[in-house]
Amino acid sequence: MSGTVTAGIDGSPESRAAAEWAAREALLRGLPLKIVYVREQVPRRLAQNPLLAPESYQHWADQMMWECAEGMRLRHPDIALVTEQLTGTVADVLCEVAGLAELLVLGSRGLGGIGGFMAGSMSLAVVARAERPVVLVRAGEQAADEHEADRTGVPSAAAPFRPVVLGVDIEDPDDTVLEFAFDAAARRKAPLRAVHSWPEPPTSFYRFAGDAELYDSLVQGQAALLSKVLRPWRQKFPDVEVIESSRSGSAAQNLVEDSRDASLAVVGRPIRSGPFGTRIGHVAHAAIHHIAAPVAVVAHG
Repeated sequence: MSGTVTAGIDGSPESRAAAEWAAREALLRGLPLKIVYVREQVPRRLAQNPLLAPESYQHWADQMMWECAEGMRLRHPDIALVTEQLTGTVADVLCEVAGLAELLVLGSRGLGGIGGFMAGSMSLAVVARAERPVVLVRAGEQAADEHEADRTGVPSAAAPFRPVVLGVDIEDPDDTVLEFAFDAAARRKAPLRAVHSWPEPPTSFYRFAGDAELYDSLVQGQAALLSKVLRPWRQKFPDVEVIESSRSGSAAQNLVEDSRDASLAVVGRPIRSGPFGTRIGHVAHAAIHHIAAPVAVVAHG
């Protein structure tokens, strides 16, 4: 089925959170929701374990899928829902599934106490190879987490959405990434915060006459370049409030800091392979590991 929001589940808390996020996204987009479970072949020596016997394994998978689907139908009765069980290497199958979907949603393992989260090796493998957008959702993510606080100061799904945050590469801006972020903000009626970072010049400022003016000129020039990249998208999405954030420093660190109040963070990933295989990129890698909000990694060519 093409034109779906697809969630990959495995029974874990993070995959259940991903499925719930995918259901909400399907409602925003007016698309069907597809829930997929990929079953890997159990090695013959392990299949002798009664708990891993094919019949037991299949019963567990059927029960898990049924419970997930029934929960979705109860909580989201307006969504067209389809489920599918597939067999094969998980990352390979999920990449194939992603190619038929508007976006693929996966769970991420939570990290306790440090405010970030870590994607498992499978999720990272899919992000690095999928040529469609992949959204990673941490365990415990709830609808209210994406929204501002209500009048009583409590985050509420009835309140407006928090900003969508976009990492912008002004040297190589890509329409696929920009359109995904603007469209996400428009559907949420949320502001879009566009984050652009540039390195400090190697020279030290404020030591010589004219340094302050030179630095101010550099700041203004970088801000103008960001505005130029965003201008056609402002015109295409006139109802989206755009907040431009251009400052020096680490692109990864600035994006993480600017995403503390995000409902969704969006980052691009060029489709290219290095000498050691596919790469995610250091900014996307930092976003995946350290941004608490759902992270959309948008592949682009």
